Amino acid sequence: MPTRSARATWEGGGLKTGRGRFESTSGAFAAPFSVGTRFGADPGTNPEELLAAAHAACFSMALALDLERMGHAPERVETEAACTVEKEADGYRIVRMALKTRVRAPGLDEATFDRAAQGARAGCPVSKALAGIPEITLDARLV
Repeated sequence: MPTRSARATWEGGGLKTGRGRFESTSGAFAAPFSVGTRFGADPGTNPEELLAAAHAACFSMALALDLERMGHAPERVETEAACTVEKEADGYRIVRMALKTRVRAPGLDEATFDRAAQGARAGCPVSKALAGIPEITLDARLV
């Protein structure tokens, strides 16, 4: 399996005055980040948004694979992920990841769908990597 990578650069001072930029080494994405994009409303992105995007994408692929293996390849899997970071006494911590997925798979029954969704939640590589997050929720529905 290939190794994927990205890089980040921080310049211009400490946390409040500096600015960063990250990019994938494939060139597929690049964006600025700062304390304002992370904890405020400045344009740009932040680590939590990137984790959410990775989790949504990985979960969607894992669910599509599980459904296909069960004989119900989906027409569409759409997943949103919301990553919550909170201040703690000694810094910050990601405390919650909420997955919300909507799936169109004609002929699929709820019980089979629920089994596949729970399996994808537990089995996708990003879910496994994020296992230290205290709360990972899943709202999965057929549409």
